[in-house]
Amino acid sequence: MSAWLSWRVATERALYGPGGFYRRADGPAAHFRTSVHASRLFAVAVLRLLHAVDAALGHPARLDLVDVGAGRGELLTRIAELAGPGLASRLRLHGVEIAEHGLPAGIAWSADLPQDVTGLVVANEWLDNVPVDVVELTPEGVRLVLVDPATGAECLGDVPEPGDLAWLARWWPLAEAGTRAEVGRPRDAAWARAVGSLRAGVAVAIDYGHLRAERAAGAYPAGTLTGYREGRGVRPVPDGSCDVTAHVAVDACAAAGEAAGARETALLTQRDALHRLGISGARPALELASADPRAYLAALAEASEAAELTARGGLGDFWWLAQSVGIDLPARLTPRRPAPSGPG
Repeated sequence: MSAWLSWRVATERALYGPGGFYRRADGPAAHFRTSVHASRLFAVAVLRLLHAVDAALGHPARLDLVDVGAGRGELLTRIAELAGPGLASRLRLHGVEIAEHGLPAGIAWSADLPQDVTGLVVANEWLDNVPVDVVELTPEGVRLVLVDPATGAECLGDVPEPGDLAWLARWWPLAEAGTRAEVGRPRDAAWARAVGSLRAGVAVAIDYGHLRAERAAGAYPAGTLTGYREGRGVRPVPDGSCDVTAHVAVDACAAAGEAAGARETALLTQRDALHRLGISGARPALELASADPRAYLAALAEASEAAELTARGGLGDFWWLAQSVGIDLPARLTPRRPAPSGPG
């Protein structure tokens, strides 16, 4: 007999419960490639942003870098290696993750966000793994989609709760029977907590996502829920054998961050953000090949890595949602524009 669960409950158990996907010994890096794994240049860009935040804060005695959804601490480890002695003496590194770790001494670790952060909070591919409910519009109205965790089979359930219906009306209106959506309210709340953890500084969410105009136009009639295993997209089955993920409504998260106290918001692609942080992917001049072949090959390899981080149709299309608390956003992330706030 099938045990039908909402996708939110089933995904929570599959990813974070006992034996869940994110508690496995091999870790997410064995199944998909993030920007952190693609190149050390991603850590270089984060460090440059951290320096900009440090300057905006007036170089405080303690500067925090919090990595939310830190995996096995790859980003924090690289930042520790790259930070010069002047910054390292003030820098406090903190990873937020449920999995076990083997990090060097001096890097703090917790399952929950720390509070009173002064510095930079980075959430790279975190929000897409905050579990959400899936709904479908039927001739009788919106209904929850239920799933059998063992097989991935689905059926329709009850009407979603009023708060979810209100979120859908504002952020993902459904117009045709058979169309689906993921209800992003849990992600809004998670991002509001991340922004709220700042005493002063900047929070950045980096993820694949979409905007209300696309959603309302029917760009995602079946929603975006999918699975990943061993580097390949697979049918999402919430049994712990694969990642279960869905695109992020980044504009809804931006509005939640503003409600949590964000002063300024920037919403830009990773391609644009990395270009602003000096990661361009430009090939080195050919003259360097004859003048210094070793330097040319190193620069060529770096350009190749930067190209992967900024590629159209790939990592470059990720959204960067940057929001500041207590300070203006660093100039490296400008020009700024308000995030869409939806109707009403």
